Amino acid sequence: MAGDRDSSDPRLRTSAGSLGLMAAVALVMGNMIGSGVFLLPASLAPFGWNGVIGWLATISGALVLAFVLSRLTHARPSAGGPAGFVTEAFGRRAGFFISWIYLVSLWTSVVTIAVAAVSYLSSMMPFLGRGAYVPALAAIALLWLMTLINLRGTRAAGGFQIVTLGLKVIPLLVVIVLAVYVVSSGQASLPRFDATEVNAGAVNGAATLTLWALLGFESASVAAARVRRPEVNVARATLWGTALTGLLYLMVCSAIALLLPRDLAAHSAAPFATFVSRFLDGDVATLVAIFAVISCIGALNGWTLLEAEMVRDMAARRLLPAWFAETDARGTARRALLISAVVASLFAAMNASRTMQALFEYLLLLSTSATLWLYLACALAALKLGVARVPALVGTLYALWTLWGAGIGASGLSFVLMVLGLPIWLWLRRSDVD
Repeated sequence: MAGDRDSSDPRLRTSAGSLGLMAAVALVMGNMIGSGVFLLPASLAPFGWNGVIGWLATISGALVLAFVLSRLTHARPSAGGPAGFVTEAFGRRAGFFISWIYLVSLWTSVVTIAVAAVSYLSSMMPFLGRGAYVPALAAIALLWLMTLINLRGTRAAGGFQIVTLGLKVIPLLVVIVLAVYVVSSGQASLPRFDATEVNAGAVNGAATLTLWALLGFESASVAAARVRRPEVNVARATLWGTALTGLLYLMVCSAIALLLPRDLAAHSAAPFATFVSRFLDGDVATLVAIFAVISCIGALNGWTLLEAEMVRDMAARRLLPAWFAETDARGTARRALLISAVVASLFAAMNASRTMQALFEYLLLLSTSATLWLYLACALAALKLGVARVPALVGTLYALWTLWGAGIGASGLSFVLMVLGLPIWLWLRRSDVD
């Protein structure tokens, strides 16, 4: 169990205090604000006001789960994060498998973000989109660039996260200000709200889409060992980051989806650029693409930090070989970071192979749904440990609802990820690591 760790073992020490409150908030918001927000308004446009209600439901659910994580962090500071909460509540076996599927989801998520960044870059540098292997090689180059930044230490990665977050929110604020202007000046108006058009199926469909944009609110909790005064700052970063990101998403995506003609918004390949260019003169497509790349790179930096921290944390809990838990003089888990970069690069190489493309997309779908199992497990752990029981019950119901909304196939088949971890678990037990 987490309490079995020997804090005097130099292999398991971390340099706590690398991330202050601002950097922790930036980690949460930076990981949540990625490439999805630039495309999501087009997906939500057909839902009309159902999309707004879907946002409110998803933000509320995410805030409940964020509150549960913050209370768990305060009540069980020695647990060290979501995986530790599950371990303390249900034992090391449950802690391992929940940690494993979440770790695989992190590995594949960084590849997705890297590929998205290359996709936006290719609009400015077309050669990046040519050939079967060029996009994948470019994505791998981005993966290793972020790895090099993180190898400089958590403080450097945190500083980079703050800078990129400041840049990536610029287009979001531009859309909000522009939306207020066009409504107040009469250039456009919000469609009339008709309660008869609101239905549970449409709200659930919209909420399922918005859920993907809010994944990552657990980032500060996962990296709790790197946060100064985690018993206070993790809770604040989680709640503030989730609330601010949710508010930005609600205003930005709703403004674009509701103020643009529905058909125009739904069929736009770049809804941000379409919205701004409709009400302002000039070609903004390139500018939006630049900010989209910055957004992807910022998210990629944060998720790179998180995947390495997850490997280090699992090793510290004896859920992976302790060799991965060792840190350098600056507290950087270099081995965990490098092995994560190698595994993510392998996933990117799989994406480059035409014969492996379908398999990659299949694993990606499973890994995304795997994150939902972490949320459910943490809510159940809070119930078991007697922490914030009412919010934990609400969070459990919400997590079950999102799993159902994600689809029985994706949610059920994500158990494949747990099976992938079974040989490692059996090997650890045979090696007397536990």
